[in-house]
Amino acid sequence: MPKVAIVMGSNSDWPTMQQAALMLEKLGVSYTAKVVSAHRTPNLLTEFSEQAAEQGYQVIIGGAGGAAHLPGMIAAHTHLPVFGVPVRSSQLNGIDSLLSIVQMPKGVAVGTLAIGEAGAANAGLLAAQVVALSDTAVRDAIIAFRAEQTASVLALDELSLPQ
Repeated sequence: MPKVAIVMGSNSDWPTMQQAALMLEKLGVSYTAKVVSAHRTPNLLTEFSEQAAEQGYQVIIGGAGGAAHLPGMIAAHTHLPVFGVPVRSSQLNGIDSLLSIVQMPKGVAVGTLAIGEAGAANAGLLAAQVVALSDTAVRDAIIAFRAEQTASVLALDELSLPQ
């Protein structure tokens, strides 16, 4: 059973949100990715959110652009942790999405990540860290991932100009 749901408002969000999926795969966390629009399929959004815990999900990652109501509306219908990823929009370059997701009212929490692909990848990492609280294999994969990051930086002993 997938432990993480990656949900986005449109299939055009997938190029960004697939970074969350790639991170989860790297860390050995099962996931499902699907389109559930806050505005075009509000009944589906409610049904999905209310049943997510029963379906076995431990974390939900919601990505949305523009008005970006998806993560907040999911959070309003579930007790599970929700991480919101602002997807870059063509009009305001994702600033509108960021502000829509981060400015949640008191009592309805959404952990908000950076705009775009880095935010999606970090949402995957955070979701894995939640799963790792009860899954030692995922915990070990995260520890190894962090060690790889450290080693790759330390391997860059000295930088020089190209000849």
